[in-house]
Amino acid sequence: MPAVEGTEAALISTHILDTVTGDPAREVYVRLERHDTGGWRTVGEGRTDDDGRLRFQVPLHDWQAGGYRLLFYVEPYLGGGAFFPEITVAFHVHDPDRHYHVPLLLSRYGYTTYRGS
Repeated sequence: MPAVEGTEAALISTHILDTVTGDPAREVYVRLERHDTGGWRTVGEGRTDDDGRLRFQVPLHDWQAGGYRLLFYVEPYLGGGAFFPEITVAFHVHDPDRHYHVPLLLSRYGYTTYRGS
């Protein structure tokens, strides 16, 4: 399911900033997954835009309290030999009525994330 604009779904977003260059990380593939009784299931995917942002519109029947994870495939952006070729950020949604923003600050040898607004 691609990231799309609209209002009939819950919103979760991310923003990737390259902390070495100070630039947004463009065209990074990111997948959003939800944990349910059958394991992890993809509920959204897409690539960051020119500002390093990606907004997922998750259908309301797929957006509920529980476990989620964002998988950032950063090796194509960072180039071969990246220490972290992919980064997984797992988190819990406690209140599905709120917006969730999970930014990633990225460098070749490290990353930081936090719950944004």
